[in-house]
Amino acid sequence: MSDFETRLKLEARLVILKALGEQPNGTLSSSLLEPELQLFGIDRTRAWIHMQIRHLADLGAVKASEQGTVLVATLTTLGRDHLARRIRLEGVKPPSDPEA
Repeated sequence: MSDFETRLKLEARLVILKALGEQPNGTLSSSLLEPELQLFGIDRTRAWIHMQIRHLADLGAVKASEQGTVLVATLTTLGRDHLARRIRLEGVKPPSDPEA
């Protein structure tokens, strides 16, 4: 895998966590995450997005459930801790320091 592809996955996973963190219930479907990722220049297939959600689920950052053709992701405490910079999840870009 190229360095660019690795960085793209790290960035996409952070964008997914941030988008979930902005929701009152911490939940979004892959179809709603797709345009969110596109805002950050990450234009990938739904299957690719599903792979990133499943990776986050394997890390314990989200819970994932299939609902028809979409994958629904819900932010977990571990995912919130990564966003708050209390922990660092391997394979997810760390959020920037808000005070920097």
